[in-house]
Order: sequence, then C-alpha cells, then structure tokens
Amino acid sequence: MTLPSQDVQAKMGNVRLLALDSDGVLTDGGVYILEDGGEFRRFHIHDGAGLKAVMQAGVRVAVISSGRSRTVQHRCIQLGIPDVYVGVDDKLDCLNAVCAKYRIELHEVCYMGDDLVDLPVLKAVGLPCAPADANWAIREAVVYVTQRAGGHGAVREICDLLLRGQAGQTPITG
Repeated sequence: MTLPSQDVQAKMGNVRLLALDSDGVLTDGGVYILEDGGEFRRFHIHDGAGLKAVMQAGVRVAVISSGRSRTVQHRCIQLGIPDVYVGVDDKLDCLNAVCAKYRIELHEVCYMGDDLVDLPVLKAVGLPCAPADANWAIREAVVYVTQRAGGHGAVREICDLLLRGQAGQTPITG
C-alpha cells in the first residue's frame, strides 16, 4: 500500500467518523437482478473486517446511500454499523444530522464516494476519498484515491490508513 502525503496522514489521525456511500464503494457497483425481480450485491469480506477494526478503535461508521437496497442494510447489521441510511436524496443533509447526533465536526469526517451524487459531501468533509474506479470528476475532487476499486478492498485500504493515523494503532494489513 502506498502511503498518502503527510498532510493526508495527519488528517487521518483526526477522523472521528468514517462515512461511506454503498454502491461502488462497499460494492463493485454491480446489481444482480434475479428472474423474480429480486436483486443482490457483492461485498468484500476484507472491507467488513476493516470496518469492524476502525469501530473497535473508536471511529464511528455511517453508510449513506441514495439507493434503497435492503442488502446494504443487512450487511451493515452484520457488521454492527448502527447508522445506515438508504434512499437518501440529500447526502450532505443526512451527514450533517449524523454529525450533530454525535457532536462531530465535518472536518473530522472521512467520506468515500464514487459518483457525482457524492460531490457535495466530498467538498464539505475534512478527508474526502474515492475508490480507484470512481468517476474522474470525483477522483479529481478528493485528497486520496485508493489503489483498490470499490467492492474490491478500497474500504479496507482506507480503514488500514485510518488505523495507522489513529494514535497508537497499527494497520491490520501490510
């Protein structure tokens, strides 16, 4: 894993909330449609382990999605993520509510998004990040782009870097 700049590493040490989009970040962006109309998504197990580790280190985690997938809700329940918001039209408004709930400032938030709907949030937070396969405009707007694609360990990469940035923590990989 290539380490981000010292400035970005310093910001990682101040993160109190990791907020994530779901489709294209926690998943590879693919939606598998069954013949009966049901759907499912693919999640990477390493991302889940990373999320559990950052929560154990005291960083809150929230998932904010404009999609309405129950699959995302089920995965977040499995991981013990209490703040899961699906069907969100205004992600920044939702994030502001989460921050108010926990008395967290936007500059203490790391947000990872992959598409244009995430741009207002990415512009507002202290540590905007994107997976390697994010939309080009998103990659240009963030301070860190992961080496891994969404749904293929990008979230784990951010979790490892956050753990490294938190005082006294060691990354859980590499």
